[in-house]
Amino acid sequence: MTTPPLVSPFGGQPQPQQQQQQQQQQAQAARDVNTASLCRIGQETVQDIVLRTMEIFQLLRNMQLPNGVTYHPNTHQDRLGKLQEHLRMLSVLFRKLRLVYDKCSENCAGLDPIPPEQLIPFVEDDSSKHEDRSAGQNRPATEERREILEVNKKLKQKNQQLKQIMDQLRNLIWEINSMLAVRS
Repeated sequence: MTTPPLVSPFGGQPQPQQQQQQQQQQAQAARDVNTASLCRIGQETVQDIVLRTMEIFQLLRNMQLPNGVTYHPNTHQDRLGKLQEHLRMLSVLFRKLRLVYDKCSENCAGLDPIPPEQLIPFVEDDSSKHEDRSAGQNRPATEERREILEVNKKLKQKNQQLKQIMDQLRNLIWEINSMLAVRS
């Protein structure tokens, strides 16, 4: 998708200044590729790879082995040609994915890596913990994990207490109902 070179109004070769300007614009367009759009292209490429791989397995499943059964050589050659075409396209797609990966890595090289634990949102009751975390006072993941386990343990204890209270209320209501039934 390159544009044809500009021709001077007097005919002949393109002017050097216009040609240089055109090359600069093309180089700028190549640099302006957004990392998010590269990731989308990579995602689509992975989907194409999966689709092609499924088609390859479908072709392999439908191919018959020459186990003494007569087969048509034309059909075999056609399927073999399709299989080779799919394998060639799969190779092209993997090369494309590698280029996208390298370009994304190059674009993200200067960024500070964020630990995956910080990318997972946690539901918290008080907003002070969220403010502390955003202020840069991050605790190690093991400490957070320990706190989560403690909260889960306390939650189980409270649930057990609630279950006991519900059982006691059920028994009390049953006794009241049985006394009322005896009186009537």
